[in-house]
Amino acid sequence: MNFKFLPLMTNPSRQFYILLAFLLLAAAGCTPEEKSEAQAIVDAAIAAHGGQHLDQSVVTFRFRDRQYRALRDNGAYVYSRTFTDSTGQRIHDVLRNSGFERTVDDAVVELPQEKLEAYSASVNSVIYFAQLPYFLNDPAVQKAYIGEATVKGEPYHKVKVTFEATGGGEDHQDVYVYWFHRRDHTMDYLAYSFEEEDGSEGTRFREAVNAREVGGVRFQDYINYTSKEKLPLEKFDQAFEAGKLEKVSVINLEDVKVSGI
Repeated sequence: MNFKFLPLMTNPSRQFYILLAFLLLAAAGCTPEEKSEAQAIVDAAIAAHGGQHLDQSVVTFRFRDRQYRALRDNGAYVYSRTFTDSTGQRIHDVLRNSGFERTVDDAVVELPQEKLEAYSASVNSVIYFAQLPYFLNDPAVQKAYIGEATVKGEPYHKVKVTFEATGGGEDHQDVYVYWFHRRDHTMDYLAYSFEEEDGSEGTRFREAVNAREVGGVRFQDYINYTSKEKLPLEKFDQAFEAGKLEKVSVINLEDVKVSGI
């Protein structure tokens, strides 16, 4: 963005507020038009994926031999994960608005802060990805329209997402790019950057597969890719088209169920 000095105005207070507005827009890194277009695209995608059914719902599924449950009631939530560890103990993790709790064989265990944060983030991450794009209107989400693309012959809008530090969670520094189908409004691809605990960084590109509707909500599995070379996230579609990405894993949600509350 190129900055230009504003001419002096006869009304100092008016000059102040105009300058303040200008600086806020500059700090946000995108124009009001970019924000508005991105918001409209995300709203259409959430509707196309049946997001209205998730406002008051219970969603359950299995992922990598662990059972997940997500209860939402207009902003209040209770997320849980249940599994048996390598020693045969039953682990039950619960993440609420008020915090995180782990029980082992039905007994509450005290956790050091580091593990508490790690387990909370792990539960939240699986729920977050499983129900995208539902969470893209959370208060900490900052959206910007960054252009159009064609992937596998289909037309897409590209939207970049960043997070405010306040309310953005432990991984608020992560950056995402989403590809939304221009006609169907579905979220068919996403790319994101992340930072590991040791300070190392990585990127992923996900292709949605096996889309199906359960309880009025669209769920998708994903093929997970990475790149051997460092790429801007918005360029991952081109690398994908050129066959330059390396398959890392498959993200499969099993036995998905949705009910109202």
